[in-house]
Amino acid sequence: QVDLVESGGGSVQDGGSLRLSCTASTSAFSLCSHAMSWFRQIPEKEREFVARIDASGTTSYADSVTGRFTISQNNAKNVVSLEMNSLKPDDTALYYCKLVCDGSWYPYWGQGTQVTVSS
Repeated sequence: QVDLVESGGGSVQDGGSLRLSCTASTSAFSLCSHAMSWFRQIPEKEREFVARIDASGTTSYADSVTGRFTISQNNAKNVVSLEMNSLKPDDTALYYCKLVCDGSWYPYWGQGTQVTVSS
């Protein structure tokens, strides 16, 4: 069992910045080797991929955020952050953290944190 808790959401003006964090914890002896991702969702739309970082530190981004968002993880690999710069109103969404253990298909999701960008 893995628990994910997101934080750092809020309201900013067009062009502003926010930093989201997601902390993973487990009741197991240790956290599995994994990839962590950020997704976002607006009402009545499908959840969409934003960014991903795997256990080796390899990152990938959606085209819509490339050059503006940066995903990173701490040395212990239990906290993943999403630095969001040059925010636009279209970035407004509920942002979710996702973790998938290596070799598994099962996704763990956080509860989401709201990001609102006003023009």
